Amino acid sequence: MEGQQVKRKSFWKKPEGVTGAIFLAGILAGTGVLFATIWPTLLAVIQTTMGAVVTLLIIAALIYMALDPKMRNLVWYMYKSVMRWITSLFVQIDPIGILKSYIEDLKDNLRKMNRQISQLRGQMHKMKELIINNKRQIENNLNLASKAKAKNKKAQMILKSRKAGRLKESNMRLEDLYKKMEVLYRVLSKMYENSEVMLEDVTDQVKMKEQESKAIRASHSAMKSAMSVISGDPDKRAMFEQALEAVADDVANKVGEMERFMEMSANFMDSVDLQNGVFEEEGLAMLEKWEKEGISLILGSEKDELVLQANDDYDTLDLDSPVAKPQRADNHRNQYDSFFD
Repeated sequence: MEGQQVKRKSFWKKPEGVTGAIFLAGILAGTGVLFATIWPTLLAVIQTTMGAVVTLLIIAALIYMALDPKMRNLVWYMYKSVMRWITSLFVQIDPIGILKSYIEDLKDNLRKMNRQISQLRGQMHKMKELIINNKRQIENNLNLASKAKAKNKKAQMILKSRKAGRLKESNMRLEDLYKKMEVLYRVLSKMYENSEVMLEDVTDQVKMKEQESKAIRASHSAMKSAMSVISGDPDKRAMFEQALEAVADDVANKVGEMERFMEMSANFMDSVDLQNGVFEEEGLAMLEKWEKEGISLILGSEKDELVLQANDDYDTLDLDSPVAKPQRADNHRNQYDSFFD
């Protein structure tokens, strides 16, 4: 396919592939047991003229099926179709149905993410206020230490100087932590924005492709698809479903990334104790590991830009501004259209 490169998933890696492997193992085991049971009878039949002829015909048919690519493809197509039908009785394997469930997951995740952004914003406001108050106390204690020194009150001077030093160390830790929280805030906000666009794109695709799928299935029956396989022509129905599966896989990966980042963010936020100005190193280590990992599926190249912005002292984050709502341009092209080009 042109445009978006669709990665074809092997049959054995699909749910119906698991069913196929189980059935294949059962067929081989059953055949072995059957042959072991009836081998004396078969041997007696083969020794007759009619039995030998029938045996040779069966062997010839099997060799023909194994060597002829068209017949081999037809048998393989029929086997996959049967396994797909059996699997569909127990598992949702229709890409449209899977995408509909992902749409619900996305909506639920976006609600959770919006709440998480609000909670994080509240924590950051409190931390900023704590840092400002500490700075005031540092200045106040340094002034008191200076006055104590002028009055030759050495004990008082040492006490106030040490208190100012402890507050300064505390503020350094808090400011570092604030930068990490700013990374979280910027990333969550951008993920929220990009996921809103993805939700709209997937919803639009499902609406369009559901009708298209019905039309293709009506015009490309199982028999017609089988004839296409025999003639060596591309099966339009299979190609269409393959593109839908690729969309479902892409959405699944992005929803998974979204949920993992939200879980990591929640763990990090829970580890922060603003009252005492401390946090668990594990939460910080998880965030730093994420920063160093590869490109995000949802953010793309924006991930590195967001991390740089959060660590840029001149790029001030406005916590009072609302989370940006994506505005789809009039010429916006659905990110999943290229899967069907």
